[in-house]
Amino acid sequence: MANSTINYYNEHAKSYYETTVGLDLGRLYQPFIDRLRPGAKVLDAGCGSGRDSLFFRNQGFQVTAFDASEELVKLSSQLLGQEVLLMSFENLQLPEQYDGIWACASLLHVKRSELPGVIAKLTEHLKPDGVFYLSFKYGDEEVWKGGRYFNYLHHQSFQEVLRQIPQLKLENLFITVDVRQDRDDERWLNAYLVKV
Repeated sequence: MANSTINYYNEHAKSYYETTVGLDLGRLYQPFIDRLRPGAKVLDAGCGSGRDSLFFRNQGFQVTAFDASEELVKLSSQLLGQEVLLMSFENLQLPEQYDGIWACASLLHVKRSELPGVIAKLTEHLKPDGVFYLSFKYGDEEVWKGGRYFNYLHHQSFQEVLRQIPQLKLENLFITVDVRQDRDDERWLNAYLVKV
């Protein structure tokens, strides 16, 4: 993840937190938690505000969360009342194996050329038959916006990435509209994968 992207989130942590912490992603949570046993271990990879970690913990799951932004780690730690790890995708140092990995709108900041390796590295920490959720802005381009790098993917480009990670099997791939009120023209590619 580029330093300028991390710097953006450090500089805008409060406003980013306030605009994302209350979003309702219930529709996306359900297929993920349906594959988890009670008390399962979940990794929130690039947790941002900590919103999703809080939801999973409230469902009785054991949650480990990390983010590359020091300021967002502080805010999400306060929200969760537990330590959130300061870590980037490129420097993973995870303590255990997980039943599920949740990467909502986070891996989109990883360069296309590096994405298969990063996903494969995360997958090493996923238990067999574990579920992996990922989401990307929908499209097929790599762009810089306001100092942040974004990797947009569509069905075909995502499948090309996935072909390089044979230990993951695609369960579902679909498009949703952004849940933020001022972003209803923005689409997202959502993927549910299972480790084989």
